[in-house]
Amino acid sequence: MLQIDFASKNRITAVDQSTKDILGKGFFGDDEGKSLRLSPEEALYLMDVRNAECTHNGRSMPFDELASGFSKSGKFMAKYLTYRDWRDRGLVIRRPGPVRSTANKTPVKSYPGSRIKLPKYKLTCTFFNSDMVSIIGDKDKGKQLYESLWLGQYGSYKAQDRGQLNKLDIFETLYLMDKRILRPLSTTPLSIRRTARARRRDFDRLYEVYRDWRDRGYVIKTGFKFGTHFRVYFPGARPMTAGSTERIHSKHVIHVFPKESRLLISEWARAIRVAHSVRKTFILAVPGNLPAQKVGIDYVLFHRRGGEAENPKTATPRYGMLSLSEDEYIGGREFAGAIAEAKRRRLELVMAIADRETAVTYYRIRQIRLANSRNEYYEIDWMQP
Repeated sequence: MLQIDFASKNRITAVDQSTKDILGKGFFGDDEGKSLRLSPEEALYLMDVRNAECTHNGRSMPFDELASGFSKSGKFMAKYLTYRDWRDRGLVIRRPGPVRSTANKTPVKSYPGSRIKLPKYKLTCTFFNSDMVSIIGDKDKGKQLYESLWLGQYGSYKAQDRGQLNKLDIFETLYLMDKRILRPLSTTPLSIRRTARARRRDFDRLYEVYRDWRDRGYVIKTGFKFGTHFRVYFPGARPMTAGSTERIHSKHVIHVFPKESRLLISEWARAIRVAHSVRKTFILAVPGNLPAQKVGIDYVLFHRRGGEAENPKTATPRYGMLSLSEDEYIGGREFAGAIAEAKRRRLELVMAIADRETAVTYYRIRQIRLANSRNEYYEIDWMQP
């Protein structure tokens, strides 16, 4: 039986030579010569899964007694459950050590972009306050805007031949007004913007992201059906595929997560799951001028290469883990801080979410580079370790 000793919350060790040899081969603990020093989660894992015996002053110490000493530590069980799950997969997980280098080698994915070419129209529209939509007065030019730039919805969704009007949502309306193509009747752009802000506190951030992508040639439409703010089509997309009557499908969705906001983890994970269930890439937009909150990652992770688990003696960690539970909130500044810390350590960030049944879901986060954008964007993929 594995034997470990509890001296204090800050000192849990293995002194028995047989235990030290076994644990050393499994890459547990830090070798101090005469003893092997264990972290609390390592000790609890060995008791929970490997049937280790923990003693304190010669007395056997059960799992719950040892764990109770950490019950008031921040998200301790979330960290333990994610630690246990990664270890149960035959992979090595360690607490982060000192940063060896500040050089950022974290991979960044570049998205193509172009400048949108808008026609020199001077159009009028009627804006409907309670619905936050507008209708373009000129039927012909309204149709041309829809067909050439996919702005608005001409006719009916998936049936543009049923109707003769182009209807713009609130983002499209203000975008064309800002570009001096559209002028509202009986109101002003400022009044329309105030209406939108009164309806949604985060409207300015949503519009900031909408404009950011539209300016670079992307088509941005509502993501309502997929539980996100927007769905995205790459530059050049049109409502219909050329020479076909079939509507094209988006492959990306965007959810806006301003730095000043907070979001329940279960709601955030739900949006990602819906996107992945319909085979769409989930993009998280993090706009805002607030500085990132300083956040430490919980663990560094070794993964697999060529089907074999990485050996920490010969490999460097590939991921930094942020451990969370489904019932907690995460803020935009906190998320940005975790990303920054992973970059500082030259790691990709993995968010590990433990649910109330102790199952753990992993999401890998990759930064997107959108040319000349001041905002931060990230692809979030479900990950199977």
